[in-house]
Amino acid sequence: MTSGTVWCSVMSEIAFKVLLVGDSKVGKTSFVKRYVFGMNTRREYKATVGVDFACKAIPWDQNTTIRLQFWDIAGQEKYTSMTRAYYRDATACIIMFDLTSQPTFSKVVFWKEDLDSKCKLPDGKLIPCILVGNKSDLSARPVPKQTIDKLCRDHSFLGWTEMSVKEEVNISETVEFLVKELMENHYGESSCAIENHPEGGGYIKLSNHEKQHA
Repeated sequence: MTSGTVWCSVMSEIAFKVLLVGDSKVGKTSFVKRYVFGMNTRREYKATVGVDFACKAIPWDQNTTIRLQFWDIAGQEKYTSMTRAYYRDATACIIMFDLTSQPTFSKVVFWKEDLDSKCKLPDGKLIPCILVGNKSDLSARPVPKQTIDKLCRDHSFLGWTEMSVKEEVNISETVEFLVKELMENHYGESSCAIENHPEGGGYIKLSNHEKQHA
């Protein structure tokens, strides 16, 4: 090596478009505010009109930055005619429901089927999708764990987990899990190396702060 030569590492940036889908009032917008902006949730509710956007850069290693672009899709069915345009070029999806609300869980299949019918990866495969039950800080649980497990396996979810946006439980952990999956897919590696990766789309245990449920 010639004296005085300086070696420079080239920084790379990888962008992922992440959809956030589910019924109104399940906590999608509050999740984005918490994760991206660090904002506390507020009591008043304002429905998303169409779609909202938010971006966050994550240092992955010394040479790589991941840029996540969250697309917060409105939960009212009247906007589903526009979801094909919103879903375009998505690389992952979080479908959210309210753990205390049976109706929001019952709509999960509707949202997943809408997603799968309109959005595919370049190789024709379904985009990676996890199911998140928000409001784990509340005790009411009308939907049994086994029912959620079965839905995830029947409809090709990576798995499901719980979150409390209000108490800030499993927010960053959920995103980290999804990003690991995306990076392994990006580099063509198997997802089986992901810590706590569920077998067959079951429950994803992310932290020690989760409540026990039947």
